[in-house]
Amino acid sequence: MCGIFAYLNYNVARDRRFILEILFNGLRRLEYRGYDSAGISIDSSSQSFLSSDSNGHFSNSVPSPLVFRQEGNIESLVRSVYKDVASTELNLEEPFSVHAGIAHTRWATHGEPSPENSHPQTSGAGNEFLVVHNGVITNYEVLKETLIRHEFTFESETDTEVIPKLAKYVFDKANEEGDQTVTFSQVVLEVMRHLEGAYALIFKSRHYPNELIACKRGSPLILGVKELSEDMGTGASFLDLKFISENGHPKEFFLSSDASAVVEHTKKVLVIEDGEVVHLKDGAVSILKFENGKGKRGTELSRPSAVQRALSFLEMEVEQINKGNYEHYMQKEIHEQPESLTTTMRGRLKRGGSCKAKTVLLGGLKDHIKTIRRSRRIVFIGCGTSYNAALAARPIIEELSGVPVTMEIASDLVDRQGPIYREDTAVFVSQSGETADTLLALEYALENGALCVGITNTVGSAIARNTHCGIHINAGCEIGVASTKAYTSQIVVMVMLALAIGDDAISSRARREAIIDGLFDLPNKVREVLKLDQEMKDLAKLLISEQSLLVFGRGYNFATALEGALKVKEVSLMHSEGILAGEMKHGPLALVDENLPNIVIATRDACFSKQQSVIQQLHARKGRLIVMCTKGDAASVCPGGSCRVIEVPQVEDCLQPVVNIIPLQLLAYHLTVLRGYNVDQPRNLAKSVTTQ
Repeated sequence: MCGIFAYLNYNVARDRRFILEILFNGLRRLEYRGYDSAGISIDSSSQSFLSSDSNGHFSNSVPSPLVFRQEGNIESLVRSVYKDVASTELNLEEPFSVHAGIAHTRWATHGEPSPENSHPQTSGAGNEFLVVHNGVITNYEVLKETLIRHEFTFESETDTEVIPKLAKYVFDKANEEGDQTVTFSQVVLEVMRHLEGAYALIFKSRHYPNELIACKRGSPLILGVKELSEDMGTGASFLDLKFISENGHPKEFFLSSDASAVVEHTKKVLVIEDGEVVHLKDGAVSILKFENGKGKRGTELSRPSAVQRALSFLEMEVEQINKGNYEHYMQKEIHEQPESLTTTMRGRLKRGGSCKAKTVLLGGLKDHIKTIRRSRRIVFIGCGTSYNAALAARPIIEELSGVPVTMEIASDLVDRQGPIYREDTAVFVSQSGETADTLLALEYALENGALCVGITNTVGSAIARNTHCGIHINAGCEIGVASTKAYTSQIVVMVMLALAIGDDAISSRARREAIIDGLFDLPNKVREVLKLDQEMKDLAKLLISEQSLLVFGRGYNFATALEGALKVKEVSLMHSEGILAGEMKHGPLALVDENLPNIVIATRDACFSKQQSVIQQLHARKGRLIVMCTKGDAASVCPGGSCRVIEVPQVEDCLQPVVNIIPLQLLAYHLTVLRGYNVDQPRNLAKSVTTQ
């Protein structure tokens, strides 16, 4: 959801055109998060002038910042900005040795997509304070009523607009009370004291030219630092934020919702923590810690203590966020799965030897694995695709661990305050590591004393930081909104988790070793099934005009049915439903006729004979059948050639969902392209769901 980006150049000349293109490109890198409108703010001039207030005090002021906002995609914003620039004869070649620009892509939560509801949101005439925001302010209505009583006028329907207006109120009040030295960070800290909800914010103000302030609670935000001096420091000073702040070198700062918009500029980053206020001023980075109990002391705003942080090095390459030779990110990520699975398993599987057992090494769990084995139960918590991945792994975890496994959709767990005990292990599964519902469930589980394990694709994410231990799936950057390679890597990681938990059981050693052998060969099996690409495209052509699709699965492949149906509905906008085949006779069978397409997953496992029975029942009711089966089983699942067959290679039963989902991913992709929809940015959806 919502993408935030900001660029500040210090002591290095950049013209207005360069600054605009940096901001536009930052937004393009964040498009995948989902959005329906966009906006930017830049300075109208590099010159300041002398002004006086109502009390006769003189100060240097700068002209009001320019704000551009547009409904639609980023290219609509770009055209609108350059059209406005041309009409006002704004000089695109004007240089700025220091300049702070902010940008935003909005995913509508409060108010429909429109220029007025887009960000940056402003404090009012003159754009004294500007804010870009990712998240939701839950108490905005109360704040809005208060500000209206103080004669503020609101122009948008957003929750965000209260923030810049509250900043102006705090600033004006401090100046009325004679505090002429109120700092930008003091204003922001006082604003934060009144906000409830989840947010990542960047503030820009004409009262504090060439400064930016970023802060967060719940929503992700990172700072990138790029030094432009030849003597950029080595060794310990390379990532020393204090040294970089004090050395006076020319530098550029980048603030972003995630690393994809920063990596092409720098790999030196700071993952901003909840409650931190990052102040960029005069080429320096100051970090303050927000403490909710600290507010005004008399008439003065509080002055919090500083925090010392070091930069980290971003383990990511620009190539990961490019499409390469593919037309779409989803297509690229489907075909990357042999490599992403290899990376997920790298260094974690040990083949053993003549007298050594084959094992799994999960370094992130080594200090907690015994506690997990002693758990009263293991609770998997996730949303959407992450929930489905955990569901696919549940049978093997139960089998190898002997511990009861329960499944929870994160939002439902929080809504009903379901019981979580100290003796539980709660496993939180999230591709981004920032999913709002999953984070709330994590907070709830921590309060109840459970051991919390994180499974994410994002190093430094909120879930990775706040759980007791965890496993990174290392699937690589996933740009397409519909998760593909992260799903299969999540399943593999959870299978490896099952192997690690059950590693002390002699009775299951042969089973574990067979699974490990299957893991080693899994990337090759995935390459084999990817050869079905054209076959899935042909099937998509047959289904292009259909309105609905049913997918039946059971056992390990109930999750495959759910995930396959989810992929079809979220990108191709065709209604589809994943159904537990054992429940077919309890209602869904009424939908079956000669027109409705039904996909039945009937690969070889313990449920194979039951799925054969399902196929016979659907066939008896003239169902339009598409059967996914193991290679060589076409005749046994489809007698008389009465249905279309998708044949896939056989692997260990617990790994079969990894192979089986790929034809359905390809089907969803081709259906979407053939139907003319945006496959990477489906209607109304966002990649990182950072609101409830």
